[in-house]
Amino acid sequence: MREFEALLENFWIIKDRDKELYHEIKDAYSTLKSFIENKLGYRLLINPYLIKMEKLPGRAEAWMGIQQFESPMEYAFFCLLLVFLEDYGQQEQFILSQVTEFIQSTFPGEEKVEWTLYRHRIYLVKVLNLAVEMGLIKVDEGESSHFTTALETEVLYESTGISRYFARNFSRNILSYKKWDDLEQDEWFDIDPDRGAVRRHRVYRRIFLSPAVFSEGAEDPDFLYLKNFRSMLQKDVEDFLDSSLHLHKSCAILMLEGEKNFRETLPDQKVISGIAIQVCTAIRKMLTEGKLTLRDDDTILLSQEQLERIIDDCREQYVKGWSKEFREMSSVKLYNEIISYMSGFLLLERLNDQEFKILPLAGKISGKYPADFGGNK
Repeated sequence: MREFEALLENFWIIKDRDKELYHEIKDAYSTLKSFIENKLGYRLLINPYLIKMEKLPGRAEAWMGIQQFESPMEYAFFCLLLVFLEDYGQQEQFILSQVTEFIQSTFPGEEKVEWTLYRHRIYLVKVLNLAVEMGLIKVDEGESSHFTTALETEVLYESTGISRYFARNFSRNILSYKKWDDLEQDEWFDIDPDRGAVRRHRVYRRIFLSPAVFSEGAEDPDFLYLKNFRSMLQKDVEDFLDSSLHLHKSCAILMLEGEKNFRETLPDQKVISGIAIQVCTAIRKMLTEGKLTLRDDDTILLSQEQLERIIDDCREQYVKGWSKEFREMSSVKLYNEIISYMSGFLLLERLNDQEFKILPLAGKISGKYPADFGGNK
């Protein structure tokens, strides 16, 4: 269902940017409402400016977050920008120096914000670029990137007025929260998490938002729900995503059918996606040949040395099909990039400094270049 796919893939649908899609989703509201509210437990916000499905995760995972950000300070800058924009309505203008002064004077962290530091300027530029990309602000005159090299740079911005819809409402005062788990449990405060609607919402969210859901033992409430209501889940996946649910003894995976693809899926068009698949294929081949052992939970243990050797073998065999960036990348950086990417898609898990667990999802993915790609077969 195109309308649900758009809500799932995008943070929100802004009317001024895509009126056709905005009206399609609005017209499909009656069809979407029951599934979104009753199965996913999400709130669908529709107003004259945008449509937003508030996508809270069933479980917080390491790969979640704003992909462009690399440090907590960037998140802090972004939050302060949202606070700054509360004083600006639609089409009201402001300049870059107003933003820098506000952030510098209100930043709550222990580290002092110094715009003379290149790192801090880079952080702010990334935040401003994201705000433009998301439609929170517009650039009327100037170029944000110039701030990285010239401290005196000025840029004229315009508020779109939709920043007030970015953050969700919390059931309690957020200042009372002491750890990230409190944010995760906010929605279900004082409710048994393993019964009724709470469990249903959590399982559906994990299926639709995560690469896989793994069994955590015979008494895992989420996996028991998957087994007991498999038919209902399968029908919903077919109806709303035209895809299929694969349920195995150790994991459940939503498999996109045909040419269907989202921005952050595996596989995609990124070179690193192909390399990760090559690594998975090599691991499957070694398992078939008896060089690796499958454990009772469908996982495989690999030492750091074994994994690095597999990546080296893939490089030797397929390097001619890789982009220049990865062909010329140092071995250490290549290992780190591949491990980080595969961890994000739940293909592997680092157990300690010297050992990895290859997760069941890695066994569902394989691929190879055509015979004439230019490298070794």
